[in-house]
Amino acid sequence: MRFLTLARAGVLVSLAAVGGLYVAAPVVQSGEKANTPSPEAIERTRELVQIVDNMHKAYVIHVTATYVKAQESVPAASVARKVYTHMSEKKFFNGRLIDATGKPINVENTPKTEFEKKVVAALKSGKPYYDEVATVDGKPVLRAGTIVPVVMKQCVNCHTGTKEGDLLGALIYEVPIK
Repeated sequence: MRFLTLARAGVLVSLAAVGGLYVAAPVVQSGEKANTPSPEAIERTRELVQIVDNMHKAYVIHVTATYVKAQESVPAASVARKVYTHMSEKKFFNGRLIDATGKPINVENTPKTEFEKKVVAALKSGKPYYDEVATVDGKPVLRAGTIVPVVMKQCVNCHTGTKEGDLLGALIYEVPIK
């Protein structure tokens, strides 16, 4: 799997944050309920999820590769949780890291919602991505889950008994459709 470089991902996320990639779209209203997003708006939101997902995966890989000695006490997943909290507080999107192995290192990462359980089932069936459109507080959102596999030998420090390519979990996103 190919990831964006950290610098490129940062630029893309900065553009998304200021609206360069997150352009508002008209809501379909002819014959459909008022808050049904257009197919174009859903597709733009899917593209944004892919950008954000690549950014998250890039920083986790680069943090792990850069701070090899610290990883025994501070796993990269801890950094991911902090970034998710930051993005949620800024109201960009909600997200979290979930386990797909059935043996989470941190029980907080157990899939909790029906959507998260659907994501895990999809990933276990071989799909790298799963999404659905939902409504939260009367507004449309795209819920998406992407695969988190073992991508480097350092992953095995925390995830013993795994090998490169094994499914570990999913990154979950809930992004407003605009």
